[in-house]
Amino acid sequence: MATLIESPLSRLTAEQLDKIADEFDAIHDNVRAELGTRDRAYITRMIEIHRRLLVAGRIVLFASRYRPAWLAGTTMLSLAKILENMEIGHNVMHGQWDWMNDPQINSSTWDWDAASTAEAWKHSHNYVHHTYTNIRGKDRDLGYEIMRIDPHQKWNPVYLAQPFYNLLLAAIFEWGVAFHDLDFEAIRRGEKSKEAIKRELKGMAGKARAQIVKDYVAFPLISAGLAAGATWAAANVRGKTQSRVGRGLRALGLGAAPSTKRAETIADALDAARRTFRTTAQADVAANVVRNVWAYAIIFCGHFPDQTYTFSPEEVADETRGGYYVRQLLGAANIEGSPTFHVLSGNLGYQVEHHLYPDMPSTRYAEIAPRVREICDRYDLPYNTGPFLKQLGAVQRTIVRLAFPGGAPRPKPGPYRNHDGWGPRDTGNKVTALAGA
Repeated sequence: MATLIESPLSRLTAEQLDKIADEFDAIHDNVRAELGTRDRAYITRMIEIHRRLLVAGRIVLFASRYRPAWLAGTTMLSLAKILENMEIGHNVMHGQWDWMNDPQINSSTWDWDAASTAEAWKHSHNYVHHTYTNIRGKDRDLGYEIMRIDPHQKWNPVYLAQPFYNLLLAAIFEWGVAFHDLDFEAIRRGEKSKEAIKRELKGMAGKARAQIVKDYVAFPLISAGLAAGATWAAANVRGKTQSRVGRGLRALGLGAAPSTKRAETIADALDAARRTFRTTAQADVAANVVRNVWAYAIIFCGHFPDQTYTFSPEEVADETRGGYYVRQLLGAANIEGSPTFHVLSGNLGYQVEHHLYPDMPSTRYAEIAPRVREICDRYDLPYNTGPFLKQLGAVQRTIVRLAFPGGAPRPKPGPYRNHDGWGPRDTGNKVTALAGA
């Protein structure tokens, strides 16, 4: 299909692209030269916060049969899982901290609490997606091969259901990504060996088994055992204080026999165990869903809003280093938010900066963003950004709109301007439909 809308990439000369490459390379080299103690302190602090949240959440969930404890424990567990996936796992496996030469915090050794194996994800995401970002037919993350999120994609009747399975994907996002990493198209074309398929399926099965045992068997059993023990101990304490009165009542034929009391205590302990097992398992389900929905929202907002461009293979043939940078710039979108928001999003609110420098420590993205915007200003390039709800709403509108045949690209942002009060928060309101064929 012919390109439906002109990309700013087509308006840049070879000389301009060379200069852009030099300027973006300089940002990368400057940050690389500065990396040191404060960067190391940041990632180790994030890992420590994650561990404390995880332990605290698990401890509180020992009392999960009580609603306040359930809510508090589920919240802490959800935050721990989000932090581990987004700011730690995703970024460590991108190689952002390999410069430390730490044997544990390293892309070659790190694994995460997610369904995707590290090997499969690093190939599908780090290599395929970040190399071929938004190139139609090459970037498999464009709609994850199950959604039509760009008008250039050929319509199929199955897309009529995408507004519905989109919601399911959000809830089970880690598993959708894991199956996506298998690359069924490569399997269908015979490009993947049986050994590779078996290895990846075995890896996924191992991750599934580990998560099921950890979240839905082991920790619920521990919580249930502690709840039963606490109930039994409390009953014994009460029994000791009541024993003298009980003996007097039994002498008068009014009290219950000791065997009856023991049976009641056992029944109470078993009931506490059953309820605690169930509520702890429910908390784990809720935490995994919260983590999945959050990851889905951040990733979709960074890749599929109306602001982003897609490219035909012909448009990027013989791509130079400068062309690569511009394609990454145009194919991503930022999400505006507070510092806490950016930490919980893995600093993928700076998706533009992440795509320019996927191996740069995420904590540096906010620092280089003004320099990136300044380059956009001088070369008349857009800088895609917007509030979280605006970006998420645009993505959902696209998913619904393109579920049906037809569709045309929506207006794109004009060149970024960093003066006269026109900053990044205003660019989304100054849109210009570019000439299209």
